[in-house]
Amino acid sequence: MPLHDPAHAFVPYPDVAVPRAATGPLADLSFAVKDLYDVAGYPTGGGSPIVLAMSGIKTRTAPSVQKLLDAGARFVGKTVTDELAFSMNGNNAHFGAPINGAAKDRITGGSSSGSASAVSSSLCDFALGSDTGGSVRAPANHCNLYGIRPTHGRISLEAVLDLSPSLDTVGWFARDVGTFARVGEVLLGDDAHPLPDAVRMLWPEDIWAMLDAPVVEALDEVTKQVQSVLGQVEPVEIALESWDAMYWNFRYVQAREAWLTDGPLIERYAPPLGPGVTERFAWSRDVTDEQVSKARVFRTAFKTKLTELLGNDGVLLMPTMPDIAPLRAATDASLEDYRNKAIRMLCVAGLSGFPQLSMPLAKRDGAPLGISLLGPAGSDRSLIALAERIAT
Repeated sequence: MPLHDPAHAFVPYPDVAVPRAATGPLADLSFAVKDLYDVAGYPTGGGSPIVLAMSGIKTRTAPSVQKLLDAGARFVGKTVTDELAFSMNGNNAHFGAPINGAAKDRITGGSSSGSASAVSSSLCDFALGSDTGGSVRAPANHCNLYGIRPTHGRISLEAVLDLSPSLDTVGWFARDVGTFARVGEVLLGDDAHPLPDAVRMLWPEDIWAMLDAPVVEALDEVTKQVQSVLGQVEPVEIALESWDAMYWNFRYVQAREAWLTDGPLIERYAPPLGPGVTERFAWSRDVTDEQVSKARVFRTAFKTKLTELLGNDGVLLMPTMPDIAPLRAATDASLEDYRNKAIRMLCVAGLSGFPQLSMPLAKRDGAPLGISLLGPAGSDRSLIALAERIAT
């Protein structure tokens, strides 16, 4: 970790040299890695003292991290994650709450809290996170960063701690779109399904209807800016059945897989879990086979609906989160309420597996507020190219 870590973004592991290529497309950039990814010479703690105690020192590096090293990027440390990556607040009961470099009185968001903190505090140029239910998109919104949840399965999760494998994705943060795009070129390769030059911009009215009026007002100027570059929006409706159905079916799938991943460890060792994480795992344990079976059918139906809606040229223009980051002093109950509102927006990409890119283009009450582009499966780099057009 850096000698000076005013943001409390890094796990305080002893420094170990991590070799990198002497030259390459990222040779002038430094990066950090969420403590879910194996890096040779370091343990992998997953934000959990019990996982850290069991880890041992890893002897190989996750392929997604190795790609960055092979491109010349300089590794500077492993960052704090919310406990077992099962939170969206950025407050780990064991390792603390990293500081939001763009709004120090507000939470970073999680679970990629340390990665977002390190980049927003200019402690590195970019950082790897992961996104299952929103763990890159939420911190990107809160910390004034570009952040992406890629097409599910596009970037290898080998040698990365699981939460919910059918939902887990690799993601990353950068302060500027140029750096963000350079990282994307290395991690993503060519798009399987690139968007055409002229895209069809879609306005999901039922998502925008979730926002309070001041948030809509704060995003008004940037939505006009996006349309001036990419074209006028066409109104659409996104939810299948209802937003409650979207929310609960996403949560059933996530919960069952999270319990299959971490339940055996929790039951064997009974580790003390932090607020929110305790309750989520207890709830996950009791999700029924019938709920999961119906949720998987629902997910398939929703993916079909969104595939047909987007075609090969449709892009949703949508808020990333319900609002700016909550204050660090917010109560656990209010943070949980905010999280539940957020999942209703974030589950669109989660249930479909489609890529969503959050852009740091707005502010409210002096704090960052993101706006997103969501495209068809395999259009990740095309979305980044659209973000570059918007930013210039």
